[in-house]
Amino acid sequence: MSSFPQSAQTATEALRDLFDPTPLQRNDHLSARYGAEIWLKREDLSPVRSYKIRGAVNAMRKVRAKTPAQDRFVCASAGNHAQGVAYACRHFGVSGTIFMPVTTPQQKIDKTRVFGGDRIEIVLTGDYFDQTLTAAQTFCAEEGAHFLSPFDDPDVIEGQASVAVEMMEQLGRAPDLVILPVGGGGLASGVTGYFRALGSATDFRFVEPAGGASLTAALAKGAPYTLPKINSFVDGAAVARLGANTFAMLDWVDPAHVLLAPEDRICVTMLEMLNIEGIVLEPAGALSVDVLPVLADQIAGKTVVCVTSGGNFDFERLPEVKERAQRFAGLKKYFILRMPQRPGALREFLMMLGPQDDIARFEYLKKSARNFGSVLIGIETRNAANFSALFAKMDAAAFSYRDITADEALAEFLI
Repeated sequence: MSSFPQSAQTATEALRDLFDPTPLQRNDHLSARYGAEIWLKREDLSPVRSYKIRGAVNAMRKVRAKTPAQDRFVCASAGNHAQGVAYACRHFGVSGTIFMPVTTPQQKIDKTRVFGGDRIEIVLTGDYFDQTLTAAQTFCAEEGAHFLSPFDDPDVIEGQASVAVEMMEQLGRAPDLVILPVGGGGLASGVTGYFRALGSATDFRFVEPAGGASLTAALAKGAPYTLPKINSFVDGAAVARLGANTFAMLDWVDPAHVLLAPEDRICVTMLEMLNIEGIVLEPAGALSVDVLPVLADQIAGKTVVCVTSGGNFDFERLPEVKERAQRFAGLKKYFILRMPQRPGALREFLMMLGPQDDIARFEYLKKSARNFGSVLIGIETRNAANFSALFAKMDAAAFSYRDITADEALAEFLI
């Protein structure tokens, strides 16, 4: 056995002082739908509801073994990594300073404080993560503390490989396919590194949020590349630049095996897992399940493991998730209607709505000096095909309208 699997197994054994292996569960619903053996590796059920605790604990353990006097650690994070570091600080009895953006939701700040207790200090600074990271690294250098990277660290990668160690032990064999979410690449590097070092025939697929495809960009460029813009909705995986260490372990990946998940489609998956299975997943945690329909013809009859990487979901975001899911599924649309300024025009429009159509938004500005007024309308329906019937009636009545559902600029401003 090569050194990496040995190190991963040692890291796994050390984690048993903190928590039992996260469950590997066969999902009957997904297995029946795709004609495959679909298993979920439930990292959303770790003590901090994500796999990040693994890398944080392993990195801290190894630093302490090499330099016992090192008792100050620093990280920059707005979510799962912060909670993992906080938990590790309390476990090892060391001090941690956790830098978080000023815009971090209070729920995440409170959870981080609960995990770390009096062992940590939380510093809120910067409107954006890059500003927070710079402040953390500057502080670290000045104070002689050890900076714990969320992914670009060999010891963190080694810790994340414990997911694969548990997976093999729980399944009793190597799966045919493992589907992995990718942000900075720590989890994907660790899991693939372990299976490949063992000589396993396991195949892999990688999933990135469409608005944060850092692995796709790195493979295209042949080196880590900083994305000029990212969509932060999938906050647990929306990373602008893949790590240097993680890319060195993922440069073999076939670009065709890296899938992009649209943010709105992820919302559909999150709601389905919540409503049907009772499983709460954050956007990044739903990535591996989200691409199953895309892979349907490739997974039939196979043993497939989806790593559900996190469940730190703030339910205050649920209305937004539902909204985005409805729009992706074609069940909700927004449009601007030019309403004729004549008696009965509004009633005429309302009579066009079908029995399954519901007005979710209506803003009307009447200007007496004009023959038409602009109306912003949001319509929900139970069947996407109902919109074709509605628009056909509007066209026949010569109503002028513009569908703005997919217009990001207008939707962001008006909706």
